[in-house]
Amino acid sequence: MLLLLLLQVLASCLWLGRSEVVTSFQSCLRFFFRETPPNDVLKPNNPAWICQLYNNEYHFATLYNRDLRIPVYSAYTYKPRKGPRPHIWMIEPQLIGSNYSKTMMKEDDLMSTFNVTLEEIKNSQAISQDYRNLKGLHSCRLNPSVHQPDDMSREATFTLTNIVPQNAKLNVGAWKNYVETTMTNKTKGCTTTYVVVGTVPGNNYIASGRVNVPSYIWSSACCEMGKKQMKAWAVIAENDKNAVQLLTLGDLEDRLTELYGEGKVSLFHSDCPR
Repeated sequence: MLLLLLLQVLASCLWLGRSEVVTSFQSCLRFFFRETPPNDVLKPNNPAWICQLYNNEYHFATLYNRDLRIPVYSAYTYKPRKGPRPHIWMIEPQLIGSNYSKTMMKEDDLMSTFNVTLEEIKNSQAISQDYRNLKGLHSCRLNPSVHQPDDMSREATFTLTNIVPQNAKLNVGAWKNYVETTMTNKTKGCTTTYVVVGTVPGNNYIASGRVNVPSYIWSSACCEMGKKQMKAWAVIAENDKNAVQLLTLGDLEDRLTELYGEGKVSLFHSDCPR
């Protein structure tokens, strides 16, 4: 028993990927404009606040819906740079229980190291099997790897707590155009761009009802331009159509207020222009 404990401690020291599940974003507030996350209107009944750590560095923040097994939103700073697309999927062991490591790791590594069963993992979050053999849907990373500056940051986006099922035509069509082209144009002149990308839960599921298919996917950005100048923009897309609607930040907040029906939504600190 002592030997097993020592091996677990040693393994946790050797892992490069670390992801911290916490009760707030205190450790990763720098990914939010004025260190202010969206208000609690978006908070689900069974939330997990995840400061996404990888290679001993925070890369972004995610509010995760444990019941629907999808992220509510992911927040990051926009720093695009060309690089290879990672081919790895990881999960969050700490979603299984607070006594588990904070390490972001692959399913097989978790099961072999800690003697965790696949069923235990499935009870806490989405797994890679949930996204296999999708029909008319693709796995969509809310924080896309193409918005990240280096290999480690891109790899960190490939955690299953950062993805949702997205309409396939939207994923390779209008949404891709927004992520790769519109964002490039919109961020010209920006010194720092804070981004929050999120979902509105839907009525459909994949993986035999395990993982929710969002009815809408949305994105919002707050841009600092220097000399106290700022600008903001947002988009929303119905997750069954290949179309993205460009909005003001205020219009998106109003739309989400209506869609959620739980009170007034605020995505950024009030200094960000609506």
